[in-house]
Amino acid sequence: MREEVTRARRIVVKVGSSSLTTAAGGLDADRVDALVDTLAKAGERKEIVLVSSGAIAAGLAPLGLDRRPRDLARQQAAASVGQGLLVARYTASFARYGRRVGQVLLTTVDTSRRAHYRNAYRTLDQLLAMGAVPIVNENDTVATDEIRFGDNDRLAALVAHLVRADLLVLLSDVDGLYDGDPSTPGTSRIAEVAGPQDLDGVSIGSAGKAGVGTGGMVTKVEAARIAAAAGIPVVLTSASRAADALAGRSTGTYFHRTGRRSTDRLLWLAHASAPQGALTLDDGAVRAVLDGGASLLPAGIAAVEGEFSAGDPVELRDTTGRAVARGLVGYDAAELPRLLGRSTRDLAKELGPEYEREVVHRDDLVVLRP
Repeated sequence: MREEVTRARRIVVKVGSSSLTTAAGGLDADRVDALVDTLAKAGERKEIVLVSSGAIAAGLAPLGLDRRPRDLARQQAAASVGQGLLVARYTASFARYGRRVGQVLLTTVDTSRRAHYRNAYRTLDQLLAMGAVPIVNENDTVATDEIRFGDNDRLAALVAHLVRADLLVLLSDVDGLYDGDPSTPGTSRIAEVAGPQDLDGVSIGSAGKAGVGTGGMVTKVEAARIAAAAGIPVVLTSASRAADALAGRSTGTYFHRTGRRSTDRLLWLAHASAPQGALTLDDGAVRAVLDGGASLLPAGIAAVEGEFSAGDPVELRDTTGRAVARGLVGYDAAELPRLLGRSTRDLAKELGPEYEREVVHRDDLVVLRP
């Protein structure tokens, strides 16, 4: 038995489109009910947050689409139809157990700003306190390419951190991570991952079997890495083995925690924010930020790119253009050109004491490790 799993009291479960729908689109009621059976029983002893894909896939058949569209407009149309069908199906299925559900739709705009993710936490926490099951999904109906999480695996890892979960369970159509293509003879399931070194030399596939989702094993492993680094263990397995996973049995692949829980805003900043611009740092500033734990001052900035306002996330780059960090900027883009390369003391003398401050404060900065 996996003790950390059995001890977990608040669990985020993510299920992919291929586990809920047919390959042609449309919800599979039997699959949804089977998942809800497992979650409702586990929910008698634990708090469950469900991150569910499937809105776009569920909307395909009703709109006469035979495959997931490539263009964003038709994806949004399918999501608009499918999201209602998805939540209605969950509502009816959980009602068999006298459980209520609450829909929570998120975009990166809702989660990359401090006030917004606090609101998201309060909503999710209150739903759990009132005995409801939060059903979380990306808001595909309004999300644009610039403000998308990209896949619900990453969203699930971030939600797990946001709600202070004890465990993340990623469910798909594959029963774990394999050391090669699962359909190839001679490959075997990796039972445990203690750290990134355990995946050296492992070939990770990028597509699921059903072809109706956006994720694959690559996105699931990345989500597991994000969660584990934030102090949350992860079980990766198939939806058909969800009950075993939640009971702590040795199914799927278990990712041990590799780090400690970080502050909310830094995790969201690193993995969910959409940079609105970029600041190029000189070599001294790069060393100060990466190795010295320093804030970014105007004197260390060589160039400004993009249009952004104070409080927006921006990328910090070295002179080769490589992103080395991300932070919340303290100035509007239009203000910065006249400040570059100058000391805060000189700026305060010339422009006033309000200019004696950091461009990006250390508390609002996260280093991007390769």
